[in-house]
Amino acid sequence: MNTQASSRTAVFVHRCLRPSAAAALLLTGLLTLLIAGAAQAASPRLASEGDGYAPEGSCAGCHQAEHDAWKDSDHGWAMRPATPDNVLGDFADARFTDSGQEGESQALFHRQGERFLVTLEGPGEPEATHEIAYTFGYQPLQQYLIAMPGGRLQSLTIAWDSRSAAEGGQRWFSLYPGQTFTPDDPLHWQGRYQNWNAMCADCHSTNLQKGYDPVEDVFDTTWHEQSVGCQSCHGPSQAHLDWAQDVPWAQDDASAAAPSAELSAASSDTPGTSNSAEDIGLGVDLDDMSGQEMVGQCARCHSRRTTLGAGPAHGEPLLDSALPSLLTEGLYHADGQIQGEVYVYGSFAQSRMYQAGVTCTDCHDPHTNRVRVEGNGLCTQCHNTAQSPRFPELEPGDYDSVEHHHHRPGSEGAQCVNCHMPETTYMVVDPRRDHAFRVPRPDLNEATDSPDACTRCHDGMSPHRAAGSIRDWFGDLASTEQGGTHYGEVFAAARQGRDDALRPLQRLAADDDTPDIVRATTIDALADMGPPALPTLEAALDDDSGRVRAAAAPAFASAPDALRMERLLPLLDDPLRAVRDEAVRALAGISPMELPEESRQAYRAAREDTERRLRANADLPGNRLSLAVLLERSGERDDAIDQYRAALAMDPYFLPARVNLVTLHSRGGDTAASRRLLEDGLALDDMPRTDRGHLAYLLALSLAETQQFDEALEWLSKAVEWRPGHVRTHYNRALILDRLGHKPQALAALEQGLRLAPDSPDLLYAAVYLNAAAGRIPQALSALERLRRQHPNDPRLQQLERQLRAR
Repeated sequence: MNTQASSRTAVFVHRCLRPSAAAALLLTGLLTLLIAGAAQAASPRLASEGDGYAPEGSCAGCHQAEHDAWKDSDHGWAMRPATPDNVLGDFADARFTDSGQEGESQALFHRQGERFLVTLEGPGEPEATHEIAYTFGYQPLQQYLIAMPGGRLQSLTIAWDSRSAAEGGQRWFSLYPGQTFTPDDPLHWQGRYQNWNAMCADCHSTNLQKGYDPVEDVFDTTWHEQSVGCQSCHGPSQAHLDWAQDVPWAQDDASAAAPSAELSAASSDTPGTSNSAEDIGLGVDLDDMSGQEMVGQCARCHSRRTTLGAGPAHGEPLLDSALPSLLTEGLYHADGQIQGEVYVYGSFAQSRMYQAGVTCTDCHDPHTNRVRVEGNGLCTQCHNTAQSPRFPELEPGDYDSVEHHHHRPGSEGAQCVNCHMPETTYMVVDPRRDHAFRVPRPDLNEATDSPDACTRCHDGMSPHRAAGSIRDWFGDLASTEQGGTHYGEVFAAARQGRDDALRPLQRLAADDDTPDIVRATTIDALADMGPPALPTLEAALDDDSGRVRAAAAPAFASAPDALRMERLLPLLDDPLRAVRDEAVRALAGISPMELPEESRQAYRAAREDTERRLRANADLPGNRLSLAVLLERSGERDDAIDQYRAALAMDPYFLPARVNLVTLHSRGGDTAASRRLLEDGLALDDMPRTDRGHLAYLLALSLAETQQFDEALEWLSKAVEWRPGHVRTHYNRALILDRLGHKPQALAALEQGLRLAPDSPDLLYAAVYLNAAAGRIPQALSALERLRRQHPNDPRLQQLERQLRAR
């Protein structure tokens, strides 16, 4: 279960609808009477049609060793019925209490024979008893699922710490310690962010079909295997069973365990002798994939992503089933280190190992899920003194030595993973390692505010001191970067809204040696930088990387129709579904009659397919948002407003939906509606400071448009407090202070912004004029000189300089 939604600082890619608080309370009361009745009957179920999938457990007959390795793995424990063999938690009348701003919540875990029950009471939640339907995971924690009306399974936010008592485990604990929620909050256990169907199911079961009805907000969910079984990775296997029944050697070797006749009919074709996946009835040939293709198969689940509603797409490229998240703020630190709960892929895709073709199974056994070797031996499989035939560019060396790690042998500091894979703990007790395998860079801390491996271990050590040690050992690491600049510094500047980020972003986007996920993030940042970024964005549409093409297409959504058609219509034939979807969204709103006749049918079909999948997956806010954007661009304003409102009903903290709806009302001239939305968002108690700062900034701009400058200044001052790193806030605050006659404060506001972005043209232009108006000619000339270093041939600046010197 993804409980990273607990962090309201993350930009959620999830989407949800939920009942009102009154409805939730009513359902709670009914469940007291219907513990194992109607709610349980509405649970997800086994699919009635095979669709090429073999019955669960069919593979064990011939592949017993693999089955035995799998059954006690994380995949084998992904989801199980709540039986005495599977439930790890203490249900012997164990009590748990937690309190937060909303009040106190209590839980009693108990049993009735073979049934596991929990009695809950909390803020706005009368005491009610529920039966545990399924277990979810097992190490280092186990969660529990409760069947609810509407086909839902909901995950308790109280989990069992299954670590040993010596490790601090064997206890109940809250996934949100010190926080309690009312039933209308999306983080409450009945809320959408705890909903198994929407949040967890497609990666914890095999061939999961959500069966979501976006109008009624109910599920009719089915699976072929309740947990993550063989067919999750190897694809539908009924044809393989059919093949195995007719292979003489297979029958000789495993006649006692051969699949029975009732599982599958014998194949009428004579099996060949080839071992290719196609010849033996398997849809996925894992042995014939490149390293990055293999990683993409794992990333269908082990990534933070937006699913495309196209099913598991076994053996197909990752971007046919999902669009992985970019290195965006809230999910990743500016230098690409993991921040939110992002599930490995996005960090690994930044690594040199990924670029070189290293796969997940080089380090992890695919059936047990455990690492192949414990300790530094895992890394020295490749990083040793011998020349690697598989990775000839890998420099041989004695990496497990004091000369390399500079720590006492056998100490924590001498472990490769502690320097190159620092941990971040999620779900309170679950430390997970960053898979970018990056070199520690404490020297980036000042520019990016990112953590580093050194100071995580060495309490009290400053990043500056740690950087000095690394320079003493290995020299200046910054000199190995392009132009001496790490992409983290470029992203940090872009996140602050600095104008001087444009050219570094353009250089980064054009660097083919930079990982695709970094370049795609770069393109996403350039999309907001106006006409100067256009050549780079146009080039990105033809990039070899599907991630880069998918990131570039949205930038053209507001371009003139002729340019949109010229650049985006070819993408309707792109081999990757994610790219085609982005092109469809960006083309939305063009009249069919404007399209070339030969493209009309293709666009109409692609758009209908995209909208159908968006509606079928509108069970969390992100896809509701995507649907609303598609409808808004298509001119379906009322439907778009309904979808934005639905997204906010699911999660009132979901900033993108609120901002888009504010903008839609503002464009329609309904200033009152847009301001109400902003004020409602600012009134939410738990709104993250940076999001609160963004809303305050937008409200200030709205007030300034109607000449309400005093009120605008008040909100801009709050925006600076809540989001001090946003350059445009300082710029607008300075202009309004000047407008109100507060010239010294206006100059101070400009200086505050220039400390963040010393080369910002907007801030420098404002500094020239405000200083000149205040009679501070030397300061105006100083700002002008900084501008001229950026634009030495601009005649307007030359004329301005002559005017200033004449004064």
